Order: sequence, then structure tokens, then C-alpha cells
Amino acid sequence: MRLSRYFLPVLKETPADAQIASHRLMLRAGMIRQQSAGIYSWLPLGYKVLKNVENIVHEEQQRVGHIPLLMPTLQSADLWRESGRYDAYGDEMLRISDRHGRDMLYGPTNEEMITDIFRAHVGSYKDLPLTLYHIQWKFRDEVRPRFGVMRGREFLMKDGYNFDLTKEDAMHSYNRHLVSYLRTYERMGLQAIPMRADSGPIGGDDTHEFLVLADTGESEVFYDKNVTDIKLGNRDIDPYNVDDCRGVMEEFTSLYARTDETHDAAEFAKVPQERQMTARGIEVGQIFYFGTKYSESMGAEVVGQDGKKTPVHMGSHGIGVSRLLGALIEANHDENGIIWPEGVTPFHVGIVNLKQGDDEADGACEALYKSFQALGLDPLYDDRKERAGGKFATMDLIGLPWRITVGPRGLKNGVVEVTSRRTGESEEMTPEMAIQKIVKIYTNL
Repeated sequence: MRLSRYFLPVLKETPADAQIASHRLMLRAGMIRQQSAGIYSWLPLGYKVLKNVENIVHEEQQRVGHIPLLMPTLQSADLWRESGRYDAYGDEMLRISDRHGRDMLYGPTNEEMITDIFRAHVGSYKDLPLTLYHIQWKFRDEVRPRFGVMRGREFLMKDGYNFDLTKEDAMHSYNRHLVSYLRTYERMGLQAIPMRADSGPIGGDDTHEFLVLADTGESEVFYDKNVTDIKLGNRDIDPYNVDDCRGVMEEFTSLYARTDETHDAAEFAKVPQERQMTARGIEVGQIFYFGTKYSESMGAEVVGQDGKKTPVHMGSHGIGVSRLLGALIEANHDENGIIWPEGVTPFHVGIVNLKQGDDEADGACEALYKSFQALGLDPLYDDRKERAGGKFATMDLIGLPWRITVGPRGLKNGVVEVTSRRTGESEEMTPEMAIQKIVKIYTNL
């Protein structure tokens, strides 16, 4: 993509109503535009990152055997009346009526609808276990939407639902989701700590939230400092092996880590004092086991081996896909702009031409641009007739992790400059070596 032809409406001034770094930088970098309170258009740069995050979520869900589908944004109120949640959910639910006077709602979540799908098509224990998920837009009518995509009213979420014959089977699904979520966040360059949490309107006794530590987090969290040293890494974990998944769950949740709703001061006091940590956290996902809460009220049953009908055990599991962009920026920025991790960056590398119109510089940039495209990478070529300072400022603001600077002076010596956005360190090398360096970085992800 050539910047002269790209739609990138960057702002020079910081919007006055943007209170946190991610909101400021998403507006300034031309990633989003507010349409009304808590509702945003996703502009090309923001949409590219959103799709990258979404693709990682899809890949990690399907890696552990979960099956994608797509449910609608609007739901019938009758389903929610069956479960008893229509009146209990509260004012965050946007309730509407269609032209025939039927009560509808803009879905904040999909437990009722997925249970309805399940009961219509599954009737035997032989069809279990089953986990279905989708990535869909949701709406919750927040009384005070703020912080940009971190607490908007319309948001993109992955929500998945498991159906199992027994509680033991359902808890394996719970543990398997924890494994897949940990790997999802790590691929994005985030550490999201699973913490014992409150189930809220979803219900159930077992639930963990995944929180990214950040000063702007909306939740107060209490944790053992040692939890930040645990990483999943590239371990080979069999998602169908009960012991493998249980082992990861125990490793990541045995140390104290809780949100303020479930904080237990007496238990926290047992943690060695030098390891007692208090911070703020951004919630980026949550997993629930709620047993037969929905299956009993809505008649989602299967015939067991004994020939008798039994309600299935269920859980739901969510990742805030659009919210993750805010969390990523909160954890990866400096005074000049965003610093994207390589796993989610909108473009793999930026190419800056210091002297647009110079035949040698233009030719070298074109060669780099075409070479990266041929190798399957997505470069952003700043071919505008702008001052070098302005080009560097734009690249720093939008946060591409690597930049290649091309100018007549360097080309006389046969070199270009490769710069890391995260460290600021630069290195001169031949164009061929620069290509090899960037390709190697993304090949090793």
C-alpha cells in the first residue's frame, strides 16, 4: 500500500475528550471515528488491526476444535423470557419492537440463542462434547460510555458455548478454553492474567477473567507477583487431553490473583508480603461454567447411555475483540504514538523515501516494496512529497514495528537504514539484508 493513495486521516492535535492513551492515539492515528456516544466507525488502519486480532482468535479457537458459526445481532425477547433474563438483565439491554409489535433486543450475549440452536438439532449424548462460537457485534447500552473502544456501547466479541454431558466434561472444556485464551493473548504480544472473578448477569459459580495490567484499567486487582513470570510459550498441549489442560489451569491459577469483586483479604495475607501486588487491570476476556442454568430452563436435553433425558452442562467464553485494540495500545505506546507488536501490526514494515522524485531513491523504494509483496508481507510505502520529519512522525504515530529509511546519501554507500519502533535502534545494511531481516522476524512468529 502506498501512503499517497491510502485513507489515513491522522490528527495533529489531541482530541480534548479523549481521556486515555488508547483513545487519543486511535483517534490521532486515524483508526476510528466516533459516530455517537460509544459507537465508532472503524477506518482502514483500525479495521486492518481489528481483522488481524479477529484472525488470531479464529485460528486459536479452531486449533482446539471449536466450530465457528454466525448468529444475528437482533434476538427475539421470547428466548430471553424462557431463561428468565429478559427482565433481569437491566438497562444495558437495548429493547426494541419490530413493525409487527414483536419484542426484540440487540444482543449483548448469546446464551439463549445458542441453546435454542442446540436443542433443535442435538438429541443424543453421542453428539457431545460440542463447542460452537462466533465473532459478532454486540450492544450494551452503557450509562457512561467512555475510554473509546475500551468501554463502548457497540463492540466486537468472540463468544463461545460448550455443551457437555457431565460437569467433569464441562470443566475440561473450561480448562481447554483457558489454554486457548492464553495462547491467543501471547500471540498478540500481551500477558493476560487469569483471575478469579464475579459471574455477573451470565451466572454460574466458576469464572475467570483475563486481565492485562495497565494504569488505566477499570478493575482493581490483587495478585501474587510471581504470576507475571508464568508463560505458556510454545508448549505442545493436547487440547483433548484432560490432564494436559488441567495442568495448565492449575499452574496459572494456583497463585493468588483476583479482581476486587472476589478479593479475599485473609487469603491475600497468606502471600509473602514482598509478593503482594495491587494494580489496575483491563479485562480482555472471561470464561464461565454455569452448569444446567440455561439447559434446564430452556429444555436443552440429550438422551444418555441409560436411555433417559438429561440436561446438558454448559459454559460460555468471551474475548473482547475490539476492546483488545485498546488494551494492546495501553500496553504498547510511548509519547510519539503506538508501538504495535509484530503479531497484530496493520503493516509489517514501513518504507520511508527521504527524497521523493530522486530516481535512485524512488527505484530502491519500489524494489523494496515489490520484494516484500512478493514474499507475502504487507509493506506501507510513504511515497508522499512531504518533509522527512513529517514522514517519521506519521510512522511513529501509527506504530509499525519496523521502518526502512531510504535516501540518496545511504544509497551511495549501498545501504538503507532499518529502525525498530520499540527500541529506537537503527542499523545500516544493504537492501537485500534488510529484506532478509524483516522476513526472518515474521517467519519466526
